[in-house]
Amino acid sequence: MHDVRSALETVGLDPAVGFLHRDRPGRYSLALDIMEEFRPFFADRLSLSLINLCQVQGKGFNKKESGAVWMDDDTRKTVLVAYQKRKQEEILHPFINEKISIGQLPYVQAMLMARHLRGDLDCYPPFIWK
Repeated sequence: MHDVRSALETVGLDPAVGFLHRDRPGRYSLALDIMEEFRPFFADRLSLSLINLCQVQGKGFNKKESGAVWMDDDTRKTVLVAYQKRKQEEILHPFINEKISIGQLPYVQAMLMARHLRGDLDCYPPFIWK
């Protein structure tokens, strides 16, 4: 969320004013809206890869009395290292048709959102990976 929020602020958009997520104090609704586009391509794929490669296992999580589940430090490090590596991979962006790193996706989508809101684009092209 921090990457998306920073990208939105960089292009001059308020990350707290969303379309899909309800606005409320302290919530970055627009950042959450943009993040939804990346969930299957980035978050779900990364999570499933870590599980399938046995890099993340059930023993790396602790259940608290309240029902909350916490990741231990080793598992957190594994996830963060994999996340940073994934951000360095390159793809061909389906709308702008340029090769970019996955870590640049939040900025590109924020820029496309800003261009749409300012009237430079007829519609906002969401990131859809096929």
